[in-house]
Amino acid sequence: MNTQHLVDQISALPPTAQRQIADFIELLQLRYQSTKRERKATIRLVDEPFIGMWKDREDQKDSTQWVRDLRNKEWR
Repeated sequence: MNTQHLVDQISALPPTAQRQIADFIELLQLRYQSTKRERKATIRLVDEPFIGMWKDREDQKDSTQWVRDLRNKEWR
C-alpha cells in the first residue's frame, strides 16, 4: 500500500473518522518515540556497580587456582 493510496482513503472518510485517524497516529508516534528514548537511555554494562566488585580480592587473582582450591576443600 502506497502513501498516496492511504491519503486518498483517509480523505474519503467523514471528518470525525479523519480526526480518529489523526489521534491514532499521534498515539503511535508517542509509543514509538518513547521506545526510542528507552533504547538510548539503557545503562551500559560497564557502568553497573557490580562490575569489578572483586577486583581487589587477593585470593582470586588466579581464578583457575582459586576454583581448584575451592574444589579441593569441598571434595575432600
